[in-house]
Amino acid sequence: MKNYIVLLLLFFSVSVNAQFAQLSETSEISIITIGPGAELYDKFGHSAFRIQDSINGMDVVFNYGEYDFNTPNFYLKFAQGKLLYQLGVDYYKNFYPRYVAQNRWMKEQVLNLTHSEKQELSDFLWNNARPENKKYKYDFFYDNCATKMRDVLWIVLGKQLEFNDDHITEELTFRQLIQLNLEANSWGSLGIDTALGAIIDTKAKPIEYQFLPEYVFQGAANAYINRNGEKVSLVKTTNSLYENTPTPSQSNFFLSPLFIFGLIGALIIFITYRDFKTNKRSRYLDLIIFLSTGIIGILLFLLWFATDHSATANNYNLLWAFPISIFVIVAVAKKDISPNMKRYFMLLLVLLSLLTLHWITGVQVFAIGLLPLLIALAIRYIFLVYYLGKK
Repeated sequence: MKNYIVLLLLFFSVSVNAQFAQLSETSEISIITIGPGAELYDKFGHSAFRIQDSINGMDVVFNYGEYDFNTPNFYLKFAQGKLLYQLGVDYYKNFYPRYVAQNRWMKEQVLNLTHSEKQELSDFLWNNARPENKKYKYDFFYDNCATKMRDVLWIVLGKQLEFNDDHITEELTFRQLIQLNLEANSWGSLGIDTALGAIIDTKAKPIEYQFLPEYVFQGAANAYINRNGEKVSLVKTTNSLYENTPTPSQSNFFLSPLFIFGLIGALIIFITYRDFKTNKRSRYLDLIIFLSTGIIGILLFLLWFATDHSATANNYNLLWAFPISIFVIVAVAKKDISPNMKRYFMLLLVLLSLLTLHWITGVQVFAIGLLPLLIALAIRYIFLVYYLGKK
């Protein structure tokens, strides 16, 4: 509690001394871009504003990537997409070592602003950092710590600011842009490809690439300010603040989704083959399949219809994780299964066929790690149709 009070007083002293002081002519404002980290939530990098004014003794960082863990119902709001992020202010001397300790590279782009433009940007940031203004509703693609760099500059500079897009050499979807920072056969990639829907398989406009910090860096480097009929580069100088030490990949194929689901899929196929040869049905296997796919389906359904997350809509993973399966577990658990269930198993096969069509046509890209499981499910459902057809 004592440390919290000290931090509050520190922030108050910084804000009071800074926001009511006029920036000197030697002041500089820059965009800091931070490279990917080791954890999934750090894989996409980070962006922040920095204001330096040696005459006024100011060197602070404005970070739009903070949130309050003490928010009531924190995890529920996070799951619902209702968690508010906020703008935080910190001394650069505290900000810098945090990312050095994480071995993440840092670059700085000093902005080519006039004194009045610097003052207007500084005033905006300090006003935005006030308690009544600092919170905003986070969106991974359209309103995050990276897009705030672009949007704040647009607010301050208006139509003077022009982003060129000739540095964008290929058209990528939002999903492809995400995967640039992930290994395809990783649990993080699988989680994203399962939870996020077809809405992120649309092509991103060049300006929309800037939901990723690396493209904020590239976009700023290729942007101009129209000033008095002359085009002036937005970035004056670029500095390397910290060069990280590259670390080798720690991935282990034997712990990857493709291998794990390959084992699970092989087990399902083996049990199904044994059932076929003995003309029996392993009820416990069907119970596990329908229970697990039903639960996953309900979670994906809720992410689509019961949250404010824009990226979880139109999720066709529901074609293999069908929510209705949770309601038929009693029927499949019985020793003497009703012949009427044959139609339901045929429906599941149709849904898997639709999933395949969606994948081939690019409507939605699914996690490659799920492929062995999907094949095994199709084989199991074909067997169940055959099994009931003989009764």
